[in-house]
Amino acid sequence: MSFLEFEFMQRALVAAVLVGAAAPAIGTFLVQRRLSLMGDGIGHIALTGVALGFLLGTAPVLTAIAVSIAGAIAIELIRARGRTSGDVALALLFYGGIAGGVLLIGLSPSGSSTTLIGYLFGSLSSVRPGDLVVIGGLSVAVIGVVVVFGRELFAVSMDEEVARVSGLPVQFLNILVAVTAAVTVSVAMRVVGLLLVSALMVVPVATSQQLARSFRTTIAGACVVGVVASVGGLVLAYYGDVAPGAATVVLAIGSFLVAATVAQVRRRVVA
Repeated sequence: MSFLEFEFMQRALVAAVLVGAAAPAIGTFLVQRRLSLMGDGIGHIALTGVALGFLLGTAPVLTAIAVSIAGAIAIELIRARGRTSGDVALALLFYGGIAGGVLLIGLSPSGSSTTLIGYLFGSLSSVRPGDLVVIGGLSVAVIGVVVVFGRELFAVSMDEEVARVSGLPVQFLNILVAVTAAVTVSVAMRVVGLLLVSALMVVPVATSQQLARSFRTTIAGACVVGVVASVGGLVLAYYGDVAPGAATVVLAIGSFLVAATVAQVRRRVVA
């Protein structure tokens, strides 16, 4: 029996495709700026947003978006003003996000640590029609930002000082990347989970970089790898009864190893 015969799996497939394309699209700019771990930091602080949603009895995705955006803007402002290094700010998000999430879920009348499992490791099978609308809208918004501001974001990612001298609004663009990354994390947590979301933003990009020859083809290749890994992870989760997030990340890492091997062989042949 095909898994597509089930309505919940059809919704899960659409969500996997949307997130698989959106996460690497914005992740490419994070990798270029050497902020690959920002997704992890935002993912941890989004955990506080999820727990806050349970505590207030509202949609956890919406509170996660609000809290993660606030955290992303805070870390970008701290980094830009040089009050502390970026890695220290990320560490604050890591520890504060986890602690806040555990604390708030414990205070929730109906919450427990097990309530967070689906958000920590992904739960594609539980994607509801309302979740799919939110995921679809936000994924389109993320890809739209990349399409509209792609040139400017690339310039800032390559060299902030040159971009500033050229008249680009560097601070706005940096905050835009941070906010878009926060939205992506909140969307992708239903697919791969908050603990693994950064992998879907980074590993497909690293895979594409092994074979791509330009920044534009890197983004396109990363999106393809992200979609294939997400859909493949969904199929493995269904037939193998494993966590979809873990399956997705394992497939993405496998793709990277294959791409790295092919790139190494190609370099030796050319040499």
